[in-house]
Amino acid sequence: MYIAMNRFKVQNGSEEAFEDVWKNRDSSLSEMKGFKEFHLLRGPVNEAEGYTLFASHTVWASHEDFVAWTKSENFRAAHRNAGSTKVHYLGHPQFEGFSVVEGA
Repeated sequence: MYIAMNRFKVQNGSEEAFEDVWKNRDSSLSEMKGFKEFHLLRGPVNEAEGYTLFASHTVWASHEDFVAWTKSENFRAAHRNAGSTKVHYLGHPQFEGFSVVEGA
């Protein structure tokens, strides 16, 4: 199993717009081989730096299935309008990928 996460620093005041983008997106993840589940996670507010931390969290059957998704037309379509929203980010998303340690 493979877990892929992107961490987003969303400027204070843009949280609702950010969540709306995810809630209203036309997702085709379920069509992809090996896709298991998706969650959007809302984390803590960092008052000092002016952002709320979010993470997108997908679970895949394997790392290979995830890589196939990133090279697919479905991936390109899902990210086509990524920069055209009214959400204000602090920096770029930070990707983190994890292989599950079986038996642990």
